[in-house]
Amino acid sequence: MTQFRYRQHACFRACAAELMLMRTCRMKTNTFATIAHRRLPVAVAGLLLLLIALPGMAAVKPAPGAVQSGMASFYHDSLHGNRTASGQVYDKNRVSAAHKTLPLGTKVKVTDLETGRSIVVPINDRGPFVRGRVIDLSRRAAAKLDMIKRGVTRVQIEVLSMPGSGA
Repeated sequence: MTQFRYRQHACFRACAAELMLMRTCRMKTNTFATIAHRRLPVAVAGLLLLLIALPGMAAVKPAPGAVQSGMASFYHDSLHGNRTASGQVYDKNRVSAAHKTLPLGTKVKVTDLETGRSIVVPINDRGPFVRGRVIDLSRRAAAKLDMIKRGVTRVQIEVLSMPGSGA
């Protein structure tokens, strides 16, 4: 019983000391309202600058002929039959691809930089979601590039046409 009271007393003393410390610190420092009042004009100016610069920071819409290089992978067989971002059903036996930013419906030429083989595929999904990869190919497209055994390969992507561009 004595130990229990001592623990309670020690806990009470620690809490009281902490409260005193908080009160002392609050007196010596500025209140939140004072700090916020001084920093508000800086915050507003920063926000306005961001809003002015935002349209210029938007991604440049790629045009036919745009080229990108990076690593390509292909869809796992378990995704066969799932819906893609475009609403189409993924068929591993048809050529298609996923790209993070190109508009859905864009046709691209994918060239394997190791073998020199190339294939034209439509973008119908979003991805890949693995750092360092620029495109995910369907199994059929990967087979035509002869990259199934390697799993990933270095590629060059060239935009051939975009939806609504007439090219």
